[in-house]
Amino acid sequence: MTLFTLLLALTWERLFKKNDRWQIDAHLEMIFRRLSAPSLLQTLLLALVGMTATAALLWLAKGVLFGLVGLLLWIAIILLCIGAGEVRQHYQNYLGAAQRGEQDAMQALAEELALIHGLPLDATEREKLSELQNALLWLNFRFYLAPLFWFVVAGSYGPIALVGYAILRARQTCLARHHTPLGRAQSGVDALLRWLDWIPARLVGITYALLGHGEKALPAWLASLGDWHHSPYWVVTQLAQFSLVRESHTDPIDAPRAAVTLAKKVSVVMVVVVAVLTIYGTLL
Repeated sequence: MTLFTLLLALTWERLFKKNDRWQIDAHLEMIFRRLSAPSLLQTLLLALVGMTATAALLWLAKGVLFGLVGLLLWIAIILLCIGAGEVRQHYQNYLGAAQRGEQDAMQALAEELALIHGLPLDATEREKLSELQNALLWLNFRFYLAPLFWFVVAGSYGPIALVGYAILRARQTCLARHHTPLGRAQSGVDALLRWLDWIPARLVGITYALLGHGEKALPAWLASLGDWHHSPYWVVTQLAQFSLVRESHTDPIDAPRAAVTLAKKVSVVMVVVVAVLTIYGTLL
């Protein structure tokens, strides 16, 4: 059921998820903004409550209408937790502003897209566009590839793991937007996601490495396997840049488009790998 629900939900997300109505992050942000000062205990409790509630819903739906209710619940959870309709709209708005030459709108939208890690202040235009590429690649990882990894790895508990990851992701975004760096650090959410992203970042990294210049990318990926100092963001984006080295880093339209095109290729590769492994395991 994992593969079937995943493919169905991803197809629906790509065709119809154009805003944040079906995005759990937007709904959670309204709740998180009302909470007291952030702490690690609070972050852990939020994730635990969400995962427990999801487990309870799945248990109640088990066997109802020959499993149809449970299937629909799986699809709804995937739609809520995977994909970024509003982020995609920000990206389209950025391209529109770039085509019209609206520098202020471009800067505001670029800052929104790079909300988690930010854009360099004192940098050349090439460096800013390169960092925007990194932000887009990271959004693809955070909203698609990493959740996909935990959903598949968790098997029958996939929806529960997916909700837990989405809660932490939404918590990090809310803190980045509405709190100080100190409050974000006190929440512990960055550290938790760093651990959760360690394995999927390396798996995604090898895909970027194979698509890029192997003589440089593969050694860099091998080095990342024993690298506990650099963040998953650094690993993913640095390996991805090997594949983008021949692309434009000076055109405000072509540069982000190249990053999005690459991210889509990697997403397709990961889904195909999951499909093959799932079918192979089923046949065995």
